[in-house]
Amino acid sequence: MSNEKPVFMLGDEAIAEGAIAAGCNFFAGYPITPSSEVLEYVARRFVEFPDRVYIQMEDEIGSMAAIIGASWTGAKAMTATSGPGFSLMQENLSYAYMTETPVVVAVVQRSGPSTGQATLPAQQEFYQARYGAHGDYEAIVLSPWSVQEMFDFTVRAFNLAEILRQPVILLTDGELGHLREKVVIPDTVETTYRKLPQDTPYPPFKPDDDLIPPMPLLGQGHKLLVTGSTHDETGFRNTEPEVHRQLVNRLIEKVQSRIDEISEFHFEKDPSGDAEIILVSYGATARPTYQAVQFLRNQGKKVDFLRLKTLWPFHEKKIAEYLNEKKFAVVTEMSTGKLVLEIERVANAIGVRTVGFGKIGGVVHTSHEIVRFVSSISD
Repeated sequence: MSNEKPVFMLGDEAIAEGAIAAGCNFFAGYPITPSSEVLEYVARRFVEFPDRVYIQMEDEIGSMAAIIGASWTGAKAMTATSGPGFSLMQENLSYAYMTETPVVVAVVQRSGPSTGQATLPAQQEFYQARYGAHGDYEAIVLSPWSVQEMFDFTVRAFNLAEILRQPVILLTDGELGHLREKVVIPDTVETTYRKLPQDTPYPPFKPDDDLIPPMPLLGQGHKLLVTGSTHDETGFRNTEPEVHRQLVNRLIEKVQSRIDEISEFHFEKDPSGDAEIILVSYGATARPTYQAVQFLRNQGKKVDFLRLKTLWPFHEKKIAEYLNEKKFAVVTEMSTGKLVLEIERVANAIGVRTVGFGKIGGVVHTSHEIVRFVSSISD
């Protein structure tokens, strides 16, 4: 008999429950608002499991390093942070991309720069999540818009990290992190685990035909050499131009070749089928945007709605299909304008005008603000 029942919990707590359901057995972190509840909840819950380890580190640099090391021993590892802590993690995050280390990083955004509005929400790490780490790589960034999706997307983040053998970022914000909503936690969730080599010893970076190397684990006789320097399949440092080119291109292509599988969208077409306006958003801002779409339709305006569940990789071809034949694309976000730049780049190529409606100050848009803004440009 199923024990599934709805529970009322914080978004941050739902992230922690999602991690537990996905099989996370190592969590390292450092408290920082508005993500601290993730750490606190994990610390309480992990006590119930003798095989799971929680460590509060000395800082976010150590947190990122710890989950990388744990992953190489076979753990499903995770950390959680916010803006300033995410900045401190970037060097080790780059190392994780280069060493193809599966880890999950939950980022509960707050308003910056610097300390900013430490407990208030924002969507200002849109580009940091993609380009914050140095070097060329392909990021996978998921964006929930509800507490239920905080749980669901955390599970998915672990699965993608394990399948593709690389970091995955769950990019949310303080509005959702501190929101309480109904969440249904299933008895079981679909989980996966990284490919392990069948032979011992096995080179740590020798890819299969799918471009993803099986991952040998420390302590199992594989003679591992794991370096952030450019390396060959054995892990030995080799900075020859062709070696570097092939390695970095493979890191990018293993994600880009699966963009259709990774990218997810929530799209609702106007019932008329011939809308001239499309509202585009993500995360917490998509909630009032969706409500604004309903209000605008009641006023007789024909409006489509597009929510990006996956921010990166940015699926230009699919987004162009959603934007095609529109007159306006209105992009709402809690920043001075980041997503709007990516939408504009796609829209310009197909002759669609892009208008951004950004909002800062640690306050989410209201649906009425969005309705007024759309009406002002379309009347």
